[in-house]
Amino acid sequence: MQLSTSDLRYTGLTLEDVLAKDGLASPGDLLFTRYNGNPNLVGACARVPNKSPAVAYPDKLIRVSISPDKADSRFLSYAWAWSETQKQVRQHVKTTAGQAGISGSSLKSITLPIPPLPEQHRIVEALEGHLSRLDSAERELRTARKKVAAFRKSALLSLVPETVPDSWEMTTVGQAGSVGLGRQRHPDWHHGPEMHPYLRVANVFEDRIDTSDVMEMDFSGIFNKFRLEPGDVLLNEGQSPHLVGRPALYRGVPPNVAFTNSLLRFQAYSNVLPEWALIVFRRHLHARRFMREVRITTNIAHLSSKRLKAVEFPIPPIEEQKRLVQECDELMTNADAMERALERNSGRAKQLRKSVLNKAFTGNLVPQDPADEPASVLLDRIRAEREAQDQAKRGKPKRTPRPRATAATTAAAPAPTPAPRSAVQQEFQL
Repeated sequence: MQLSTSDLRYTGLTLEDVLAKDGLASPGDLLFTRYNGNPNLVGACARVPNKSPAVAYPDKLIRVSISPDKADSRFLSYAWAWSETQKQVRQHVKTTAGQAGISGSSLKSITLPIPPLPEQHRIVEALEGHLSRLDSAERELRTARKKVAAFRKSALLSLVPETVPDSWEMTTVGQAGSVGLGRQRHPDWHHGPEMHPYLRVANVFEDRIDTSDVMEMDFSGIFNKFRLEPGDVLLNEGQSPHLVGRPALYRGVPPNVAFTNSLLRFQAYSNVLPEWALIVFRRHLHARRFMREVRITTNIAHLSSKRLKAVEFPIPPIEEQKRLVQECDELMTNADAMERALERNSGRAKQLRKSVLNKAFTGNLVPQDPADEPASVLLDRIRAEREAQDQAKRGKPKRTPRPRATAATTAAAPAPTPAPRSAVQQEFQL
């Protein structure tokens, strides 16, 4: 995609124009990811910091070395992050056998908008001022998110203390309610006469059930056994270790739904409010209590029903449960409001970043100077120099191969002169 316009005196530059052929990655060089297991990371660009030593790099990266008198590598790295450039990159990413990648020729064909060199410097200076303030704001947002998460954990730990009052009963999960595992999935049950929706681990988050992706399975003759009832608490049976036991309360939506064996169901007895059970399980999740009970197989942590039943479960009097449930609702409502405010501000920051980059690469961020050398002249000079270098390389005479050493030539060769004791070993930056 050519982004140059005559009134802006921009021109199109590709990586082929400034591609480094060999050597180490030096300060100011750009490194691009050629392939990765994550498609979103393919084509990612990073600039080698100014004070970094020269470093080697693997073949999964491609290096671009830019002479500072030809282009500003900081400008190119920002231009690469621009949404219009990334659209080009995404069009070339291919996935084969679980590995995403982009060919070298495709990567080198991506076109960037290039203004005159002095304007590049002005744009970079303006960008770094705007983006540094955005970076600072986003760091503060991340810190605020951590504080909200800490607030949730602190609230849950205070509502369900480790040492309970004398009026409470300390029992186990298995004595506070019934625990059951859902039905195992099987290809034979993808079709059948009694198809019903079911929830799985991908649907159950902390205090939230996601109904956007509910699947169906045949439950002929056994649906009632696995049918969920309002008030059931679902916990992740298999997950990453810190998410095992992540609980949510089923409140009747979606209706007439079952659950699979990737989830555990807790049905509270009459002396336990389902909402209180949810608070207890959330407390155990944040306190990493469930992690002490898991067993890990093939990188997945599992919480068996037997181990869950043995976990401690405090039971206050019913009226105390009601009071604590109401208090928890108020605290979590406040935390949710803070989360939403942070999410809105995070969205604004992303839009501001996008807007700043759009202005930078459409000629609207800094004033243009008619006295600047047009970028087209700069590009012609870059290409002329590269053609001259390539021609010089093609014109070099071939090296005469050295004769292979034999016993005779080795015997006739004079002994090497020993190095002086004061010689200094040459050092190379790696």
